[in-house]
Amino acid sequence: MSYVAPVRDMLFCMKELAGLEGISSLPGFEDAGIDTAEAVLAEAARYCSEVVAPLNAEGDRHPPVWRSGEVSTSAGFRQAFRQYAQGGWQGLQHPIEFGGQGLPKTIAAACSEMLNSASVSFALCPLLTDGAIEALLTAGNQEQRSFFLPRMIDGTWTGTMNLTEPQAGSDLAMVRTRAVPQGDGAYRITGQKIYITYGEHDMAENIVHLVLARTPDAPPGVKGISLFLCPKFLANADGSLGARNDVYCASIEHKLGIRASPTAVLVFGDDQGEVGAGAIAQLIGEENRGLEYMFVMMNAARFSVGMQGIGVAERAYQRAVSYARDRVQSRPVDASLPAGAAIINHPDVKRMLMQMRAHIEGCRALASVSAAASDVAQRHPDAAVRQASQAFHEFTVPLVKGFSTEMSIEVTSLGIQVHGGMGYIEETGAAQHFRDARILAIYEGTTAIQANDLVGRKTLRDGGVTASSIAQQISDVELALSERASPAARAMHRNLQAARLAFVDVVDFVLANTRTQPTRVYAGSVPYLMLAGKLLAGWQLARALLIAEDQLAEGGGDEPFLRAKIATARFFAEHILSTVPGTRDAIIGGADSVNGLSVDSF
Repeated sequence: MSYVAPVRDMLFCMKELAGLEGISSLPGFEDAGIDTAEAVLAEAARYCSEVVAPLNAEGDRHPPVWRSGEVSTSAGFRQAFRQYAQGGWQGLQHPIEFGGQGLPKTIAAACSEMLNSASVSFALCPLLTDGAIEALLTAGNQEQRSFFLPRMIDGTWTGTMNLTEPQAGSDLAMVRTRAVPQGDGAYRITGQKIYITYGEHDMAENIVHLVLARTPDAPPGVKGISLFLCPKFLANADGSLGARNDVYCASIEHKLGIRASPTAVLVFGDDQGEVGAGAIAQLIGEENRGLEYMFVMMNAARFSVGMQGIGVAERAYQRAVSYARDRVQSRPVDASLPAGAAIINHPDVKRMLMQMRAHIEGCRALASVSAAASDVAQRHPDAAVRQASQAFHEFTVPLVKGFSTEMSIEVTSLGIQVHGGMGYIEETGAAQHFRDARILAIYEGTTAIQANDLVGRKTLRDGGVTASSIAQQISDVELALSERASPAARAMHRNLQAARLAFVDVVDFVLANTRTQPTRVYAGSVPYLMLAGKLLAGWQLARALLIAEDQLAEGGGDEPFLRAKIATARFFAEHILSTVPGTRDAIIGGADSVNGLSVDSF
């Protein structure tokens, strides 16, 4: 089944919800209006559907091969990445001064979704490179930025993020990798890192590893972690490749999904290269501030992983709709047809497809608005607007990451259910989407880690100010809905209001209890994240509903698209937002049952 990028919905989100025209008035984004967005998305859709999407199933069946420390990627990946680099896609949202195109994140996010719909495994290499670029832009010195960024942006070199070690997963205080200064500004790194996405591959000339490590006199815990730049090959002043560094791929993982993405075990300082024992590296920024810098990379990566969730869910939805149109089984329950009908006519299949569609459109809309807030935070001339936009973007990042990836697991599972028994057969392709989606709620911070961030950093830290601001904006939309007579608007008003009030109750519970009874609050942290994700996605679909009704009343726009937008928003209100008050009750009243069993009783 071919992939068709949902360009119409992406452009609607950008123009009507994210305010792309306003973003194009910001300094540096003057050429990034709707015409530019249409042209970029059209070309991205062509590349993703024609070049990358056909590689997805074959890459799953024939994953990369490791031999003596070198990795050969799946057939077609090298050529596709070369086209990706030549098309300028790696530099889409990065600064023009380093060879990028300098476009807003709002446009880049839609392109990222397309790439992930085409192949999550392929998209992971550019995703990690984007994160490494962001870290160097934030903390790298001018020499590092000038030397490394142009080569990463043009796709000659790629980037990785090296955090995890066998004994140090989410608890980075346990990182043991060592970086010893050599007296000439360089460091020698020794240690092992695991789960390094595209830590070794054959798609680019060089790989730039960003590595968390400790210097000999570093304080214990997370305060003693520094960030280092450690290339696979050392480079000469002109950028040509020099000696092979002492970083070696000991193996790659055999995984449930994203099989075409090589996940490497990297050994630093095993005397496997041409430079002697210890991988030669440069310090990024200041010693002992590595975690701070790495969070810049991780924040960018977390948003991107949310786009992965939306992308793979969209691909699963398209496959399920295609199958449901073709598969004939049984008469409709109302006997409206005399013989067997395509299963898309059956009510429960429609329910599953609507569940998939509504979740995807809600998450896409939320991600687009979050990306726009990031753009405003970077470029708006008013400091107060920048600050408010940054706070909103930061609040929504754990939702885009956590809610969208959990959503992708549900949606891809429903995709299998729509296929029935055929969904369990690998040849249909439905199972691959489910397997690929399963990791998304784990890497770059599990859903619980995103939820802890939402509680501690995003809700508690500012005393609920950002959460209250969001609740007020939702209340304004409720007022507009209350003035409408349509069944969709009435349903959305009723359920959005109830969900907002439930959100306010939970925020009050978090503010009142986190410091005195943290176990009670964190017992419901993931349900809080899911509640907030549903509310904010529903809020954006409520805005879309109002806009679609206005455009229909004015006689403009694509009528079938607008009517589908209204129907999808109504479904979200009645079937997804309607569950929020019950989640509120479980969070506030259910902590005792979470902690009811002693550890020995499990």
